[in-house]
Amino acid sequence: MMRSAAINRRSFVKAAGLGFLATLTPRSLMALEQTDAVYASGIRAADGSFAIATVTERGEIVDQMTLPARAHGMAFSASTGKTVAFARRPGTFAMIFDPRNKGEPVAISSPEGRHFYGHGAFSPDGRLLYASENDFDGNRGMIGLYDATDRFTRIGEFETYGIGPHDMTVSEDGRLLIVANGGIETHPDFGRTKLNLGEMQPSLALIDAATGALVEKHVLPAEWAELSTRHVDLDGEGRIWFACQYEGHRKDLPPLVGHFAKGENLSFIELPEETTRRLANYVGAIAVNRSEGLVGITSPKGGASVTIDARTGKVLAEATIPDAAGIAPAKSGFAVSSYDGDFLSTRSDVAWDQHIVRI
Repeated sequence: MMRSAAINRRSFVKAAGLGFLATLTPRSLMALEQTDAVYASGIRAADGSFAIATVTERGEIVDQMTLPARAHGMAFSASTGKTVAFARRPGTFAMIFDPRNKGEPVAISSPEGRHFYGHGAFSPDGRLLYASENDFDGNRGMIGLYDATDRFTRIGEFETYGIGPHDMTVSEDGRLLIVANGGIETHPDFGRTKLNLGEMQPSLALIDAATGALVEKHVLPAEWAELSTRHVDLDGEGRIWFACQYEGHRKDLPPLVGHFAKGENLSFIELPEETTRRLANYVGAIAVNRSEGLVGITSPKGGASVTIDARTGKVLAEATIPDAAGIAPAKSGFAVSSYDGDFLSTRSDVAWDQHIVRI
């Protein structure tokens, strides 16, 4: 069984220490004391500014850190407590901080000719940060390598063996980098415009974390060439779950979720037709609750969240959540946020961004 990458509230408070707790308001202290889990997510405040919020599983904001622009995905190291917020494509900044104390955050920028795709992951020991990036003039997906022991100095890069890499993760033993190559060409000169929708090349790649060599590449079937592979997570058995966004005709009913493991072919989950329609051909985030054997997905376009049994692939629950955004494992099921400011049962005067990370 794979270990959880998250820590509970008691561990968070112990690691934070008295210095951090002394900076919190009485209301934040009470919220932190009563929660089981702590999360982080990007937000847009009511005044239009952007920040990272530390939040309880009931949606009570504990603390905030200002960002220069909108963030997208997050990465957390259980080994070091460091958390990273990556800029939304085609942004070029990433902000690294320790949410348990008030130390100065570290800001890094992608090198010239690159931009971030909004996602990344730490090595299991926390010594390396991997970031999905775009070599936009070369039209190549890349993984940037950053030394977390030296203020996140960039020390190299690997190819992703595809274009448009989005989300990525690292195997439990740290040997494999797992990348969802969305297959969509973009260039910052054209903003967020998708330049090759008629010739997409979506794939999922396994890459040797030590050498950057390609271990396996799974190209989607020709009939689903317009199905962009976007987000990934690992279950308790080491299987890789992936979620997709469809760029084809809106009336089509493509498979949106699947899984595979090293040495196995891709296997799509057969969601009920009504569920696929409800998701509006778009999964914005995926998360695995390893302790309960559940997979959760959200769709901001469909305004829905869906819970799947990781063992059988059967849909266990569906919920209507307008502008559903991030999803992350909770003590029971999942914590889900929305662009409208909802985080489970709590509404805040902020817009939660697309992803949540449990810290």
